[in-house]
Amino acid sequence: MDINSLMHIKGAWDTFVANHPKFPMFMKAVTAKGIKEGTVIEVTITDPEGNPLSTNIKVTESDMQLFETIKNLR
Repeated sequence: MDINSLMHIKGAWDTFVANHPKFPMFMKAVTAKGIKEGTVIEVTITDPEGNPLSTNIKVTESDMQLFETIKNLR
């Protein structure tokens, strides 16, 4: 990835954090507590008309391996 792409991503992230300041704090709390096998991750998306769409997953051992691989990409 070139420096221009990195700068663009950094700018977009800064804007995201300015628009949604609680989200990074939430992610920091999740990271501090840790995700373990058996943890349930639930996501709900609500469109502008108020219609929700939800799903969840129960974290498996293979999910944990994926998370570790992603974490080590830094």
